[in-house]
Amino acid sequence: MTLNELQRIKQWHVAHKADHPLEYHLWDLVLTLWVLGWVGWYPICAFGEPWTAPVCLVGIFVPSLYVTWRTRAHLRHTLRCDWIDVEGRGR
Repeated sequence: MTLNELQRIKQWHVAHKADHPLEYHLWDLVLTLWVLGWVGWYPICAFGEPWTAPVCLVGIFVPSLYVTWRTRAHLRHTLRCDWIDVEGRGR
């Protein structure tokens, strides 16, 4: 995902925080895991702890995985996601 896509989704959640508080906090968790995934590479390189690399890699892809999961649920009509543009897959 691009930073513009992350920002667009975050702006939607901020604008609709009162109506969708759980989604707002869930997206904050997704972004927190994403940042931790990127920041976690520094200790891996500095201290040589390769066992943490898979955890960091998953963290980096959490936003894409989350948007993919929500898009599929939206298309199956099991979960409504107003912030998803179905033609643009979250764009």
